[in-house]
Amino acid sequence: MRGAIQGAKAGKRVALAEKKTVLGGVSVNTGTIPSKTFREAVLELSGYRDREFHGLAWTVRKKISAVDLLDRVSTVVRHEIDVTRYQLLRNNVEVIGAAASFIDDHTVRLDYVDGSGTRSVTTQNALISTGTEATRDPHIPFDNSTILTSDDILHLDTLPRTLCVVGAGVIGCEYASMFAALGVRVTLVDKRSRLLPFVDQEIADTLAYHLRENRVTLRLGEAVSTIEKCEDENGARVRLVLESGKHIVTDKALYSIGRTGNTARLNLTGAGLPADDRGRLNVNSNFQTAVPNIYAAGDVIGFPSLSSTSMEQGRLAVCHMFQLNASSFPELFPYGVYTIPEISMVGRNEEELTRDGVQYEVGKARYREIARGQIIGDTTGLLKLLFHGETRQLLGVHIIGEGACELIHIGQAVLAFGGKIDYFVDTVFNYPTLAECYKSAAFDGLNRMGWPGSRSQEGIAPPVED
Repeated sequence: MRGAIQGAKAGKRVALAEKKTVLGGVSVNTGTIPSKTFREAVLELSGYRDREFHGLAWTVRKKISAVDLLDRVSTVVRHEIDVTRYQLLRNNVEVIGAAASFIDDHTVRLDYVDGSGTRSVTTQNALISTGTEATRDPHIPFDNSTILTSDDILHLDTLPRTLCVVGAGVIGCEYASMFAALGVRVTLVDKRSRLLPFVDQEIADTLAYHLRENRVTLRLGEAVSTIEKCEDENGARVRLVLESGKHIVTDKALYSIGRTGNTARLNLTGAGLPADDRGRLNVNSNFQTAVPNIYAAGDVIGFPSLSSTSMEQGRLAVCHMFQLNASSFPELFPYGVYTIPEISMVGRNEEELTRDGVQYEVGKARYREIARGQIIGDTTGLLKLLFHGETRQLLGVHIIGEGACELIHIGQAVLAFGGKIDYFVDTVFNYPTLAECYKSAAFDGLNRMGWPGSRSQEGIAPPVED
């Protein structure tokens, strides 16, 4: 959508082909918006945020049903679809309800979803932003009831007592933490030895600690051998056998081992385009595919597969195809993982800096040290600054805790202008706010280095702990 609007604003004639009856793609209909709304409903109805004050048994609603959670989801999704349609209409983007496929690199066949026929259109450029769908292993007996993908999970009729999540990627970790907050006994299985390898190790370890505190059983370094439906005195259930020989019997299983690009029906060979074994397309830094007039953006090109980055990729692709001036800084794209607690990061992490031989130092602030952390009941959150040991230039920000995905943008702005952590020392933040964590972390990092004397020599007041 963002790419289509950018083209229209540049005065180009733009058509958007969508084979589904609703707009917004995975982000609005099955992915980002529904799952994050589901998360917010979980936090509100479970009383999770208030347990620091009222105890572990505290809930806002004594019995929470799937209907209670999904009612909020449907309301938000309807609104976002309406906003999407209005924005496209307002910018004169022609929306065509049709399934598109390539005849050649400049010709697209449109099969109308209402059955009214087909037509072919010629185009100077094309942008493929078909997104992805949950990968379905043909050996897994998915039934949309007991063995589910992430596309199915938001259509539950009842909440399970037990849940096994196979795959500890972003989606798997998010849903594992959400259901655990509801009191569901969750088992999380993954072949890798740690959660979320692209996340700073300390932050990932902190998430693992929180999951275990919420009674999630982590089976890391374990692979699933078989998944099958079974029956016992409790009715239909699922049995998983791990390669190590362990058996897991659970009410429902969420199979979340990745996503596959929605490219199978595009007739990519007609345009001379290859796709990988997951249906994804390779692009260059300008989001051009192997065919120069065909671009691709979003989940269909792979990592990081975030709605925020996908929208920006679509905009940049269209700017390049029409030689429009555009600036972007992919190395400063923030990542957000909406687990409970949420995680966000921008810039480089400790593992990357160590690998590259960069001299760096760390400054940390914990929410329990900040008045706002006490007020909101999050005393376990952590904000971590990484900065150069000599120049004090900020290199990365990593946060786990309430509001992490909002808080990260302060660090993103400082990274963008090449700022030092001195900025946080010398800046006044509203009180009480979580943003104060930046100041506390900066003091912590400088004090670790014994900087007071050196900073005084530079005419800068030495840091003093509050």
